[in-house]
Amino acid sequence: MGQDSSRPEFWDARFRDGVTPWDAGAAPAKLADWLRGKPPGRVLIPGCGTGYEVRLFAEHGHDVLAIDFSDAALEAARSKLGSLGGRVRKADFFRLEEAPFDLVYERAFLCALPRSLWPDWGRRMAELVRPGGELAGFFYLDDNERGPPFGISRAGLKTLLEDAFDLTEDQPVPRAQSIAVFQGKEIWQVWERKL
Repeated sequence: MGQDSSRPEFWDARFRDGVTPWDAGAAPAKLADWLRGKPPGRVLIPGCGTGYEVRLFAEHGHDVLAIDFSDAALEAARSKLGSLGGRVRKADFFRLEEAPFDLVYERAFLCALPRSLWPDWGRRMAELVRPGGELAGFFYLDDNERGPPFGISRAGLKTLLEDAFDLTEDQPVPRAQSIAVFQGKEIWQVWERKL
């Protein structure tokens, strides 16, 4: 059970041991640029980890909910977020009842899930994002056998999302703006939920 990334204990151990190579220490510059001029909406950040993006969304006027199922991740997020710590709570992405959202933000969540859960992730995204809403964020492209992080191909991502979403933005992430563990293998995409 200690090596099963679908279990909170796996992530608790990583946060408590300080083994968090996905932690960039700040919200990505690309996200900050993208949010400029976007109207405020209801945002979900699944698998929020330390939750740097919570502050960025809140500063742009969004009603943001960040969730994680790891107690250690939640402790880290609340510690970093101070007065915004109330926007973070323990919840299971696959059982969350607060849908729909205008936007679901992705960063190192899909690649943290075992591949066997990816079809469920795709179906759940379609349920969580309102028609006309968006799934936006960073996706890790790789064909690695082991993980996490578990890489996906562009074709694999399309298969998970194309029934319910249309791809509206697709850009490489410059190496200098990427998390070291993802450098050269990260893309920014925005998917709009079909009406």
